[in-house]
Amino acid sequence: MKPDVLVAYPLRSPFMEELGQRYTLHRLDQADDRDALLEKAGPVCTAMVVNGHVTVDKALLDRLPALRLAACSSAGFDQMDLVEMTRRGIALTNTSDALVDEVANMAVLLALACQRRLVEADAYVRSGEWGRKGMFPLTPSTVGRRTGIVGLGNIGHSIARRCEALGHEIGYFGRSRKPVDYRFFDDLVRLADWADILIVATPGGAGTEGLVSAEVIRALGPDGTLVNVARGTVVDEPALIAALQGGKLGSAGIDVYLNEPTPDPALAALSNVILYPHHASGTVETRDRMARMALDNVDAFFAGQPLLTPVN
Repeated sequence: MKPDVLVAYPLRSPFMEELGQRYTLHRLDQADDRDALLEKAGPVCTAMVVNGHVTVDKALLDRLPALRLAACSSAGFDQMDLVEMTRRGIALTNTSDALVDEVANMAVLLALACQRRLVEADAYVRSGEWGRKGMFPLTPSTVGRRTGIVGLGNIGHSIARRCEALGHEIGYFGRSRKPVDYRFFDDLVRLADWADILIVATPGGAGTEGLVSAEVIRALGPDGTLVNVARGTVVDEPALIAALQGGKLGSAGIDVYLNEPTPDPALAALSNVILYPHHASGTVETRDRMARMALDNVDAFFAGQPLLTPVN
C-alpha cells in the first residue's frame, strides 16, 4: 500500500507523475470541496508537497494531525508558520540550493540593465528616436562600482562573486559579520550611503519587513540603483515609488512586489525601473531541480533517511 501524500501545490508535470507512481496523492490543489478532502486526507497524510505561495497556518495544520513533513518546492516559505510547525514536530524542507546561481545571475542582470538603461535604450532604437535625435545619452559605468548586498547568504555570496568579477567593491549588511573579505556594515543606512548599487537578497518574513526603508532609499541617492530579488515586503514600496518619481533614486530593478501578480501600476509608468515578474529562478532547468529536490525530500522521509534540505 502506497503512503498518502497531500498535494497543496503541484510539482512540474514529470515530477508529479513520478510522485503519483510512488504515493497515493490527495489533491488539495484541485479540490472543489477543500473541507471534504481535508477530512479524508488529514488523518492519513504524513507528508505534504507545498510551495511558498500557500498559506500553512494553525488552521490548516489543525486539519492535518498526521503531518510530519512539508516538502516545499520553492525557496521562500513566508506564508508558513514555521514556529508552529516546529512545535508540532513537522519538518520543513525547501529548495534554496537549487536556485542560487540563477537568482544571482538575475540580480546582476537587473543591476547592469538599470545602470546602462537597457530597456530605455531598446525603446530608443525601436521608436526611431536614434535616427531622429542622435546618440543615446551617456550612462554611468558598470565598472568600479560599489555594490552593497543586503543579506550575505548563499544567494548574496553568489551575487558578490559575480560583482567582484565585474570589478566592483563589495559591502554587505546582515545580522552578523561573515568570514569574508568584503566590507561589513552593521547599519543599513550607512551601507546604502556608501553603495552605488544596493542588491536586496535577504529572506522575507516579519523579521525583514520594511527593512529597506525610506531612509535607506534616500541614502542610496539620486544616482543609486536598487535591485530587489528577495521579497516585496522587504522594501518600503510606496517610498521606493516616490523616490523614483521624484528623482531621489536613480533606478530600480525589481523581481518581487508587495502585490503579486498585480503590482502597483505606478511602477509600470516609470521609465527608470525595470520590472521582472518574480521569475528570477524561472528557467526550465532550475525549476526542474527545485521539483526534483522536493520529491527527493519526500522520498528520503518515507525511506527513513536524513532530509536533504531541512529548514527546521
